[in-house]
Amino acid sequence: MSELRSACDTTSLAHVWRDGLWDQNVVFVQLLAMCPTMAVTTSGTNGLGMGLATTAVLVVSNMLIASIRNFVSSQVRIPVFVVVIATLVTLVDMSLNAWLHGLHKVLGLFIALIVVNCAILGRAEAFASKNGVLASAVDGLAMGLGFTFALTVMGLVRELIGAGTLFAQASLLLGPAFSFLEVRVLPGYSGALMMILPPGGFLVLGCLLALRRLIETRRAARTCSTQPAHRACSV
Repeated sequence: MSELRSACDTTSLAHVWRDGLWDQNVVFVQLLAMCPTMAVTTSGTNGLGMGLATTAVLVVSNMLIASIRNFVSSQVRIPVFVVVIATLVTLVDMSLNAWLHGLHKVLGLFIALIVVNCAILGRAEAFASKNGVLASAVDGLAMGLGFTFALTVMGLVRELIGAGTLFAQASLLLGPAFSFLEVRVLPGYSGALMMILPPGGFLVLGCLLALRRLIETRRAARTCSTQPAHRACSV
């Protein structure tokens, strides 16, 4: 019985992990957190920094809320969740200002706006308030890394087309240890300014959404070809 329960738990956590990274990706599927997604993805470095900061808040807030879920009444759960998230965001904001001041200056107000990020409050309400600490930690990590992946990819595409570089100023914003990420792909390239401006964010997001839809369509077609009797083939 214990082995069966362990196998079920592993399968459940794997499902949570896949949901966060791909099936229920915060940006590419749920279309949440559009404000930081459009505003800070002018480069891969900015997207990576914002994504990691949000991931830290997601993981810790999910764990704390899962820990206190049995002690908070349903009438006041939302205010309590907001207070927990706001406290963590304040700590992250102060930490970035102290140790990664360059990145803090670039991200600016958007760090404080993590408090009202729909993805964080949504995971607290939909998952952490109904599950244990371990599952909530995995959910927060998966959702955070999925969000980081989306922001980083968008930032890299916009930066490459807009300036011909990848992870520009990574050593200045994230620290000397990240200098290996800096790559100039197109030397002498004058850049396309529109990709750095807000319209470029919408264009890149639309193209990435279409690419994800294409991948899912082809995956479903392969599933149907290998399993003709699969229910999806009859839809």
